[in-house]
Amino acid sequence: MEFLAHLVVSAALLIVVENAVKGFHVDGVLPALLAALVLGLVNALVKPLVVILTLPLTVVTFGIFYFVVSALMLKLSSVLVPGFRIEGFAPALWGALLLALLNMFVRAVAGPDW
Repeated sequence: MEFLAHLVVSAALLIVVENAVKGFHVDGVLPALLAALVLGLVNALVKPLVVILTLPLTVVTFGIFYFVVSALMLKLSSVLVPGFRIEGFAPALWGALLLALLNMFVRAVAGPDW
């Protein structure tokens, strides 16, 4: 049940980002749910490897490059999910930043166990 709650909240956050970032498109609720699922899998399976490979850049940029890695994960997810498109790297970067902020807000409101 907790997994479904995370999936629905993540899909809702993707829709919020779509409304806030030009070039970030989600074609409805079903693509948003699928995008949230794929993004979760990409973040769990691919992102750790990319983070390790780019660790020197992340250290040199004082962690800012981590947002680039997050943007790349968003772009990868958009390639894999029909109905989820990101037109360029800048919308992916802004989307990653906004998603990070929104996730921090959700965690602050829902509590540490979220």
